[in-house]
Amino acid sequence: MKNKKVILSFLFMLSILGTFAQTTKKQSNMKTIHLTKAEFLAKVANYEANPKEWKYLGDKPAIVDFYASWCGPCKRIAPILEELAAEYGEEIYIYKIDTEEEQDLAAAFGIRSIPSLLFVPMKGQPKMMQGAMTKAGFKEAIDKELLNK
Repeated sequence: MKNKKVILSFLFMLSILGTFAQTTKKQSNMKTIHLTKAEFLAKVANYEANPKEWKYLGDKPAIVDFYASWCGPCKRIAPILEELAAEYGEEIYIYKIDTEEEQDLAAAFGIRSIPSLLFVPMKGQPKMMQGAMTKAGFKEAIDKELLNK
């Protein structure tokens, strides 16, 4: 009888650890998502079809990082955004748009300096922030602007 309890306890602990490992693995697999203009129009906002009204098309809040591969501050925040994508997992999207490749999209949003980050809540208007931010700054902005915490 005692052995059965020990074995059942052991199996129970293994199942909990397995669930935890799967959850952790799932979160760590979340990454930033690179978008083209066509993908932006389909997943974020079709500003060509609705030029006078912002209408977010996503199913969860998002950050859109307008960057360039040669930009020093962009390179500094890139690993932070990857970490945040893993940490926030299924709560938000973190999109990346290369302004050198998607010049029309950058022009449509008036991007003049990079990095420029568009914080897109589920309801209401998006908010543009410019410049590199710390991880703590990003977390504060995500919690306040996107998740209303």
